[in-house]
Amino acid sequence: MIRAIAERTKQRKSRSKVDNVLPNVMSMHSVSLILEAILLKSKSSEELGRYTEAAKECRIVVDTVESALPNGMPEGIGEDCKLQEMFHEALELLPNLWMKAGLLDEVVTAYRRALVKPWNLEPQRLACVQKDLATTLLYGGVEVNLPPQLQVNGITTPMSGTEEAILLLLILSGKMALQEIDWDPEIMDHLTFSLSVTGMFESLADHVEKILPGVHDRAEQWYFLALCYSAAGQNEVALNLLRKACGSSEAKHRPHFPSFLFGAKLCSLNPNHAREGIKFSQEVIDLVKHQNEHFLSQGQKFLGICHGAAARISVLDSERIIFQKESLKFLKDAALNGNNNDPEVMLTLGLENAIQRNLNAAYDNIMMYSDMMAGSSRRGWQLLALTVSAQQRFQDAETIVDFALDEAGDIDQLELLRLKAVLQITQQQPKQAIETYRILLAVIEARKEHWLQAKTFRHEALTEQKLEMEAWQDLATIYADLCSFLDAKACVDKSQSIEFFSPRSWHITGMEPDT
Repeated sequence: MIRAIAERTKQRKSRSKVDNVLPNVMSMHSVSLILEAILLKSKSSEELGRYTEAAKECRIVVDTVESALPNGMPEGIGEDCKLQEMFHEALELLPNLWMKAGLLDEVVTAYRRALVKPWNLEPQRLACVQKDLATTLLYGGVEVNLPPQLQVNGITTPMSGTEEAILLLLILSGKMALQEIDWDPEIMDHLTFSLSVTGMFESLADHVEKILPGVHDRAEQWYFLALCYSAAGQNEVALNLLRKACGSSEAKHRPHFPSFLFGAKLCSLNPNHAREGIKFSQEVIDLVKHQNEHFLSQGQKFLGICHGAAARISVLDSERIIFQKESLKFLKDAALNGNNNDPEVMLTLGLENAIQRNLNAAYDNIMMYSDMMAGSSRRGWQLLALTVSAQQRFQDAETIVDFALDEAGDIDQLELLRLKAVLQITQQQPKQAIETYRILLAVIEARKEHWLQAKTFRHEALTEQKLEMEAWQDLATIYADLCSFLDAKACVDKSQSIEFFSPRSWHITGMEPDT
């Protein structure tokens, strides 16, 4: 059959008018009938539950045609016989049979065989194969290396199954943007998942912006983009998009509740947007009266946070007192409406009480939060240590931090180590603080190697970079207080190598005596 397919295809290319010039060679019609019989046998085995046997029978069809046509299916071969139709059916059936047999590595291999050569698959069928391979690589739980003939060194060569899946999904999203294939929301769902788990949120935003108008309404698309940019650490961009989704251009439409809620959350993270956050939060509370009543405590929480932030940037004392009272009022209402079961509300209430120097109330709130979280939250331990230190119990605060360090993960340890060093400085223990900063900087350096090996530089890495700069500045201050100005100068140089125009670095430099 291999010889017949190869010879008959060559004969077709030469456009010979003589039909029987190839002695002892089967006709294409006969080959098609035999392959169809093998395919029917494979389907029968599938119906009987013999999936491995069925897959092996189906693979005979694929192997036969691939051996005869190593460069792919020539154009027009399907006009005179059913060979192309049978082969396409076998290409699509083979991975499904291996899937039912539970052999995922064979599934991936079968999909790749369908994609590496031009087999004249229709665009929609080709897209289905690409999507199925991408989902198998993403969710299959196996890592199947590329065969040697497909391994090409280059920046576009996928290094893992997830990268290969992302490339396939990007190709499919491009086809949808050009309307080469029908719109498929599942492709965007898989692309969203894959880019999210790899931290490529800006790339996800770029592809969301390419979605054709009419697929999503404008408010929904702006909200989706805001989520992407916020996850990428660009909260200002995200907030601008939410202003559009909640602005006058959408006044004629039903209010997009998630956009108002997300806008309130983003404003609560930045004191400069506190007054705007109050408006967002108030709108959330007004909307939940008619729908989504379970979000009432969330709206009150963000309203309380924004009032607290507004109090801290307020110029007038009278205005600040009002904002502080309103902040505690709304946070307490949020705790009551949440039946005191929302740990985030309890933590926020404890933080606001601590800021307003209601230390006993803050301590009670934080202990309730710690009970809710079973002592597994770095923020809870950190705030508890700060509250205890505000009560001048510095040794107890350091003990709390030490306990938290034993329970914390790698990322949480950084903030806790710096807090421990600050507490040691407060207790006039500069040598112990210097040692703590040495450990902190060593951990940051190790994590820096991790970011370089991962070939990513997400906003977590920027946060750690800022913490590293602050650690060098703290060390410079310690050495300056000890009159070790050469060491202080070295620490300042380290901090300026991270951010040259940091005001605190220049302030420390100005405090050093002339040498």
